[in-house]
This record gives sequence, C-alpha cells and structure tokens, in this order.
Amino acid sequence: MITPLHGLAPDAAFDVIVIGSGAAGLSAALFASIAGQKPLLIERTGLIGGTSALSAATTWIPNSRHAASVPGEDSPQKALQFLDAAVGNRAPADLRRAFIASGPKAIDVLEDHSEVHFRAYATHPDYEQQYEGATLRGRALEPVPFDGRVLGAALNAIRPPIPEFTIFGGMMVDRTDISHLLNLRHSAKSVRHAARILGHYGRDRIAGRRGTRLVMGNALVGRLLASLIGRNVPVLLETEVPSFITENGAVRGLVAEQGGVTRHLRASAVVLAAGGFNRNAQRRAQMLPSPMPELSPAAPGHTGALQEMALLLGARFGEGGLDNAFWAPVSTRQRPDGSTAVFPHFVLDRSKPGTLCVDQTGRRFVNESVSYHRFARAMFEANASRPTIPCFIITDAKGLKKYGLGMARMGTRDFAPFIKDGYLIEAQSLAALAVKLGMEPAVLEATVARMNGFAATGIDLEFARGSTPYQTANGDAAHGPNPTLGPLTFAPFYAVRLWPGDIGAATGLVTDVDARVLKADNSPIDGLYACGNEAQSIMGGVYPGPGITIGPAITFAYRAVEHMTRRPNQD
Repeated sequence: MITPLHGLAPDAAFDVIVIGSGAAGLSAALFASIAGQKPLLIERTGLIGGTSALSAATTWIPNSRHAASVPGEDSPQKALQFLDAAVGNRAPADLRRAFIASGPKAIDVLEDHSEVHFRAYATHPDYEQQYEGATLRGRALEPVPFDGRVLGAALNAIRPPIPEFTIFGGMMVDRTDISHLLNLRHSAKSVRHAARILGHYGRDRIAGRRGTRLVMGNALVGRLLASLIGRNVPVLLETEVPSFITENGAVRGLVAEQGGVTRHLRASAVVLAAGGFNRNAQRRAQMLPSPMPELSPAAPGHTGALQEMALLLGARFGEGGLDNAFWAPVSTRQRPDGSTAVFPHFVLDRSKPGTLCVDQTGRRFVNESVSYHRFARAMFEANASRPTIPCFIITDAKGLKKYGLGMARMGTRDFAPFIKDGYLIEAQSLAALAVKLGMEPAVLEATVARMNGFAATGIDLEFARGSTPYQTANGDAAHGPNPTLGPLTFAPFYAVRLWPGDIGAATGLVTDVDARVLKADNSPIDGLYACGNEAQSIMGGVYPGPGITIGPAITFAYRAVEHMTRRPNQD
C-alpha cells in the first residue's frame, strides 16, 4: 500500500527495507513478505517500476515450469554450458550456478504465492547462437497481461510505457498483439483478439483513464505491485535515503526523508535495488566509452547514490566485465510537449529485409541483425577508425511502408510529420540521400548494390546477416531466400540517425551467491544486500539472451531473502 513517510511511527522497525521499485526491488519486497517477514519498499521518484516498467520485461530463467510448454530440450547442464561459453571468466562461475539452481525456484514461489504469472513465448532464441547450449525457446519468459483496474488508484503510480511503444495514444501492445494486428486480413482469431483489446482500450478512453490492459514491463510491475498491496506492504514514493544506520560496521536500517519529514527506520537488512549508476554524471564519465553516450531510454532515478554510500562501508565495484553498461542503438525525436523521445531500436527494423546500416562514409560496419547490445558495441569499435557515431539505418519506400523505421512505425499512413521535423531523412535517389547524409554518393550506391546482390542470393558475404536462428527470427518469415535480406530499389529512400544508448548498468557492487555486498577481502557487509543493476552483472557485461537482466534480478532477490531467513541460525 502506498503510504506517506509521516504515516510511519518515529521508531518504526522492519525485517527488511528495500530501496528501488523495479523488478529487483519489487520482487525482493514480495519474497520477503511471502517468507513471513515485514518489508518496507522505498522509491526515490514519484512512480513505481523503474526501467523495468518501460521494458518488455522478458525474464531469462532456464528450466522454469514454463519451459515444457514450448518444444525444446533444455537442462541445467545445457544452460550452464551456454553461459560458461558466453560469459567465461568475465564473471564468477559460482554466481551463474546459483542463478541456474535458484531461478526456477524463484518463479515457482511467485506463481504459487502471488499475482505474478509468466508464460514462455513460442520462439524467443538466445542471442548468441554460436555457443553450445544455446536454445531457441523456453528460457525467455514474458509476464502475462494484467488488468490494471485491479489496482484502483494505485494504477496511476506505475511508470507508464514509452509513448512511442504504444498505439492510439496510449494502448499498450506486446509481441502477440502486434502479430494479431498485422494478421487481421487473414485470421478470424486475430480479428477476435484485436476486437477484444481494442474494446478494452476504448472503454478506458471513454472512462477518461490510462490504458488498463497492462502488458510487458507494465504487466510485471502491475502484478508485483498488486501482490504487495494485497499483503499490506508499505510503499514510500518520492523518498530519499541520505544515509544508512550502522552498528559496528553492520547495516541496521537507514534514514528516510520525504517532504520535510525524516524517519530513522530500523531493519535487520537493507536491499539495494535502485538501478545502478546510469544517471550519475561522474560515474558515466569514468565508466562509459568515448565518445560518452548522452542518450538513454532508461528511467530516471538510478543515480548511483546508494552505491556511493556502500563504497564508504567498504564495498567495491566489480571488474573484468566486457562492458560497464548494456547497449542499444537509439534514435531521437522531439515530442509535441517539448520532451525528447529516445527510442531503442531493438528488433522491429534492423533485421527486416530492405534495410541496411552504414557509417558516415556510406559503408556497412556490422551485421545489422545481431543483438542490440552487439550492434551498439560495433558502433564504438568502428568509430575508432571511421566516423560511426551517429550511424544511419536506411530503407526504401517499400521497406518503410511495410516495416517502418524506428518511430515511423509500420502501418503509418502519413510520414510527412517525420520528414518535416527531420527524423526521417528523405531523398528521391540514393545519390541525393548520400549528399544529405554528408557522404560520397558513389560509396553509398556501391554499398546498396552489394546488399541488393546479397538479397538475391540470400547470403551476406560481408557480415553473414541472417545466418543464425536468432537473426532470422527477427526478420520476415514470409520473405526469402533470407528473412533478413531484401533489396533497396523503390524511391524515395529514407534514413534515420542512430546513436549508442545505454539501457542499464552491467557494472555494480560485488556480491556473493546470496546477494550480500562484499568488501575488498570478500567478507560481507552484514545486513547489506544488492540485486538488479546495483550488483555486478553475473553475465560479465555480455548480453547472451533476452531478459538477462530481469531474470537474475528476480533470482538474486529470492536468494537474498532466503539468506535473511537463515541468518538467525547461521550468523
């Protein structure tokens, strides 16, 4: 239940206080309540959900109860084989093993004791298919859509989705919905599905409220919040935590401030789950590559302040990861209200036939259908020798109409506003487009000619685009011979600028298998835990599959609470 700080007694005490309301924090508070403990959840912003609410909320947990619902043969050994190959020595192996062992248990607890429910998507491949143990389905779970009307007024406390990921001014849709909407002319089932979700949204608009059919990140956050409200777990919003309460080096609570009210809140344990350093200007300058990215589609609030407080107690940042952040290419556009939309280009355009990406000289530099993390990494690597930040994604008139390009989505009938404000760069020929992009026309023309040749044969001789099941799954299954390769031949031609954007921290505080924050000598700071992006990624800065941030976030929230409940007998 959302409560003001002044509603807590001056001497209020809890078993555990969780700071941060993304998937990690909400899960930690819920696991604590399920375990019979008395939790408190604190969020520094005015909205619940963090970046989790803005995301697809894909949750990568191998061998959960849902794996059997889709074809495939997985096992803990196969999942570990995959992670060992993909991550290697960039992160401790014992963390991976703890994750594989406890992930399914965490899902079981949520599904058996709360409103949180998942399902396995029919085909959702691991990104790094070149490694032994990779699978096509079963590991990536998605939250089941949720009727937000159950939350009552608390629905308005959930961070709304990125507007550009909604349709009709606020209707949330997931991958299943999009598939049905694109198939209306061919399937009665799709017509019924579309009628149902459109009717739900229509009733919401008539009632003057936001869309209440929650999907993806909003569904996960809504389900977690509903579960906490049902258990009367207090939630504080717009609350700062300037310091911990410590006793002989152990964390035994914290100071909370809200609207001029201060409380010294006692607790046996504190869980840090506020998202990491990505909104901390100093840490960004230290930890992100050059040129330092200025754009991020992540939620505000994760300033790294709690990490700085933990460092004063002897905690340390992890080392040895491939990257300090996870990446995605992003484009930007000014909204009517003057704010800037930062749109992540995950899968909707880069892998579709009839697109290609070039650097500022007009040359390709990457397999466009690799994961968003690998794509943005390639931008930094290529930029060392040729200007690649920003780069350009290019398509022709046919590709734009059929698949869209970034915020100019498929199904859009009038692209004029995007052209007028410069988001879409349009030209009647490739040579004219090259001039507008500041590159040699002959170079861009030659690049497109080579791509058109690859489209005809189905084989990309430069970067092997469309050569793995993950890559082809994001193409167009009805297009051949390669679902990701198509020619660019129909004028006019279009381009959108892409920048590297950080979507979450990969480097965080060093923790053990029970999510305890560790000192330099690997001894734990008693009473202090960290999960989600506050903790060093167990993936070592590698992005091997969809949902590899939320899956471990939930799992180590579960392990943290498990450890807390054992402490009286072990410590």
